[in-house]
Amino acid sequence: MLTNPSQVIIRNQDSLSQHKVLVLNHEADLLPKALLDVAASVDALALDYHHYLHLAPHANSKLRCYFGHELPHQDPIKPEKYDTVIVYFPKAKPLAPYLFNLAASHLVPNGQLLVVGENKGGIKSLVKLLPEYFATGMKLDNARHCLLFGSNLEGSAPAMKLSDWVSQYQLITPQGEISICNLVGVFSEKRLDLGTELLLSHLPTLSGRVLDFGCGAGVITAALLKAQPSLSLECVDINAMALASCELTLAANGMTAKVYPSDGLTQTTGKFNGIISNPPFHDGLASTTSIAQNFVTDSAKQLQHNGIWQIVANRHLPYSDIIAAEFGQLKVVADNNKYKLYYFQHK
Repeated sequence: MLTNPSQVIIRNQDSLSQHKVLVLNHEADLLPKALLDVAASVDALALDYHHYLHLAPHANSKLRCYFGHELPHQDPIKPEKYDTVIVYFPKAKPLAPYLFNLAASHLVPNGQLLVVGENKGGIKSLVKLLPEYFATGMKLDNARHCLLFGSNLEGSAPAMKLSDWVSQYQLITPQGEISICNLVGVFSEKRLDLGTELLLSHLPTLSGRVLDFGCGAGVITAALLKAQPSLSLECVDINAMALASCELTLAANGMTAKVYPSDGLTQTTGKFNGIISNPPFHDGLASTTSIAQNFVTDSAKQLQHNGIWQIVANRHLPYSDIIAAEFGQLKVVADNNKYKLYYFQHK
């Protein structure tokens, strides 16, 4: 089943006849595979690891699937070129200019750019957002509550340099001052949010192998290593820009940790002495409860004897029932008007 934006692309696929196509920031469907009905070849770059895992089993000689913030193994002087680049307009609007620059770096001269997105997701501002090296965006289709815009590469785009897309700032934490590197599209308030502040104010003493689930830009990991530098930290997230941010944050603080993508805890292995998280579960999402359930269930299986599990979560969401059902006991070590800090030690 194709998402609504993907269905709009299929409605307009004739313009891709025998093209070499690159799809950026695709969704959890098989649109890149479907485009092979008309395109000569398709490469797909997912910035969401779950979306990559959905498509990857269908890779073949004409369909290459990648996950990350950029295509791998590229010559920075002569990156691979495509006749058409399709961009799914990102939910995090600040990420859009990055994707347009990335698209331009991979387009042949006068190559075709297609941008698709849901009406409610910011796509209506596309014309104002397109850089000057693209022709004025033209609306090609309006269907299924989505818009499709087309343009062409008219000028030369700046070379892609990750350093151009990162903001670095100092953050005061209960563990001391740390440097945070935040790439476009990654949530950051340039201060401690209330949930993370509650968590860091009550960090337990840990040892051995520790997992930071949903690491984001690496705030919790950097604070942990600031206070307990001997820890063996593993940082997982589903978002490519978050993982790249976390790596930059670690480098800026002279710290090391293992950073890798994971859909939930699926790509983690073995057991942990500690699992710490400000989990990426959000109000209003239908998937909130199921994501929380899977995380808690998997955590219970992967926590070492005497291991410590501590998360901060919105007090209005039903985590206490889920946690109690899996761990058999529940301790709230701190709370504020918005969050609760849940703690469990495996005995």
